[in-house]
Amino acid sequence: MPTAMENITTKGAFFQHLNQKNQYKQPARECMFRTMTKLQDMETSEHRPGMLLGKIQSGKTRTFIGVMGLAYDNGFDMVVLLTKGTNALVKQTYARLQEEFEPLIEHDAIRVYDIMTMPDNLRKYETSQKLALIVKKETNNLDRLREAFQEKYPQWKDKRVLFIDDEADFASVAYEYKREQNVKHMRVIASKINHFREVLHRSAFLQVTATPYSLYLQPEDMTIHEGKVFEPIRPAFTELVPVHDRYIGGNVYFDKSEIEGHLASYFFHEVEEKELEVMKKMDGRRVKMDRLLNQKNIANIRKAIVNFIVGACIRRYQQRAKGRREQKYSFIIHTERGKSAHAWQAELIQGFERLLTEAARNETDDFCELIKESYHDLIRSVRTLKKTPAPKFDEVYKEVRYSLDEEYMVSSIVNSEKDVNELLDYKGELQLRAPMNIFIGGQILDRGVTIHNLIGFFYGRNPKSFQQDTVLQHSRMYGARPVADLAVTRFYTTAKIYQVMKRIHEFDRELRRAFERGGHHRGVVFIQRDSGDSILPCSPNKILLSSLTMLKPHKRMLPVGFQTGYKTHIHKTVREIDCIVEQVQRKAVESKEGAVLIPLSVAKQLLKLVHQTLEMEEGYDFQLDEYEGVLNYLSSQSDEGAYVWLFIRHKRQIRRFKKDGKYENSPDTPGKGTGELTLARKVAQTFPALIMLRQEGKKEHGWRGSPFWWPVLVAQAEMSPTVYANKSVQ
Repeated sequence: MPTAMENITTKGAFFQHLNQKNQYKQPARECMFRTMTKLQDMETSEHRPGMLLGKIQSGKTRTFIGVMGLAYDNGFDMVVLLTKGTNALVKQTYARLQEEFEPLIEHDAIRVYDIMTMPDNLRKYETSQKLALIVKKETNNLDRLREAFQEKYPQWKDKRVLFIDDEADFASVAYEYKREQNVKHMRVIASKINHFREVLHRSAFLQVTATPYSLYLQPEDMTIHEGKVFEPIRPAFTELVPVHDRYIGGNVYFDKSEIEGHLASYFFHEVEEKELEVMKKMDGRRVKMDRLLNQKNIANIRKAIVNFIVGACIRRYQQRAKGRREQKYSFIIHTERGKSAHAWQAELIQGFERLLTEAARNETDDFCELIKESYHDLIRSVRTLKKTPAPKFDEVYKEVRYSLDEEYMVSSIVNSEKDVNELLDYKGELQLRAPMNIFIGGQILDRGVTIHNLIGFFYGRNPKSFQQDTVLQHSRMYGARPVADLAVTRFYTTAKIYQVMKRIHEFDRELRRAFERGGHHRGVVFIQRDSGDSILPCSPNKILLSSLTMLKPHKRMLPVGFQTGYKTHIHKTVREIDCIVEQVQRKAVESKEGAVLIPLSVAKQLLKLVHQTLEMEEGYDFQLDEYEGVLNYLSSQSDEGAYVWLFIRHKRQIRRFKKDGKYENSPDTPGKGTGELTLARKVAQTFPALIMLRQEGKKEHGWRGSPFWWPVLVAQAEMSPTVYANKSVQ
């Protein structure tokens, strides 16, 4: 048995109850044992807490409750559980602990309290039991916790207390920048938590998070301001929560979605920016409430609603066909924070429901066409699952009509504590009132409240205001998801937001790998480009997440989502590229696998000329300064000079769109193991590679009838994972 068990009790009543109830698998148990052992053996403090690092919706709560059980069995008297700042989550957490420890509570072995409703006159009999205090990370909650320890029950200072800071990135490690004062302020909540930690005599600290960026996005040094001192928090240890085999995360939504024909390749539906504008406020000039079923400028929200209805009907039909209980499903609309926008969106959804119900009863042509279009969209992904029955159109059509006639759909606005609490069930989870539930809201929807059976997400928050941890928490479709539900799942947002979220997923993935390689003290480099065109190391808290690029060995970068300029406009520039290419091939002093080694300056010149010939579509970009900055950095990593391997290919006939209607994004992989990308990665060891593909650009392939060059940049093998910030926070 691992040494992690040698110094702790694993057969105590608390953990044995939890283990029997939850049937923990071996990797999960070992993670709990290691965490408890380190909390026992290592000195954790307010500045050096332990960290339990999991993925979003991957079982972190389940794991830290297991650690709580071990703590009670190993000499800890109390657990103070710090939660995110919503009453809904406090209620959900309280219900969860009551359920997990139910028989032990009945036998007076433990008491669970919400700090705000805890009695003021606890007796010795009660305080002699193990205690679990749930404390919202909010100033009144923290004041009441301080009052309990310092005034009402001062003897608690001598108790052995384990702090578990759930979603530690949210408030515990938090700075804000005051431009007018030119100082960093520790936010009030973080300050109160930090101050309270100093009161206790025997305590241990465990942070639980899926987004550990607070470790990176802190000042490196102690901050002193207005007499207050705060040192950066650096974990004493990090334990990774095992990911179960049913987990669906960013690797599916953003990595596997690139595989044509894969189930995940059907998830993303692009929404135009102007449609998000329609969603902001009521405008009778833009939206005619009696024409919602055929008006063009709301095509995607209409498609989203119909797909949700049809998707839920498909799943319920499949469940009924297998003799299983029919499930209820949910859909989120999260585009704005303002309540007026939510009210307008609710009116819009109710308008859709009213017209769809009327059209279903009359079986209009518009209705039939909408259901048919949705069916053909969803059935493509349903058919990728060989063991799941794919219902016929007539069966689904009948199901949809019945669902609308029987009012199976309900929409709810969720934008305040009152609204959330009214919608919660007895477990503190958002209850699904009907078979099809649409939730319209803002930030409160992403703060940990459980939303079951989510198969649709219409997202439109401004990427300029994105924060790393917030964006990933918005990804409510992460978690344990039945694969049959995934087949009818769709994600609606703009191309711009999708690309930002994809970049953030890559950032998350590489930071996590840095932990796995040996911790958070090494493994990832942060750099930025300065005004003088130099590449400099930068402070992580200076990066602007919407402009970052995650670089790693053999990562490729290429423009996607573009049309060429007209032939008369770009012909001269294309010929100039042709001439440079011919010249460097003739004068090459070193070649390998068909590639020639060229100076960095020539590679940048080629990219600059290519940039002049391409016209990017809305939501897609080809930022020349970003590509030049990345090339500068990559080519500077070798001691042999600033060079780039250049691969040239002519007479390529890549189509503009793939079979599924998405923009082509793999012009460098015409055959498995034989494409230019394979060769480039073989050659790019100490220097990066630039693949230049001369396309024919035929009109029948979706182009404008002019040849053009398509560049692909490939990072070399010998480099450290790097976060390149093309723009920084000022």
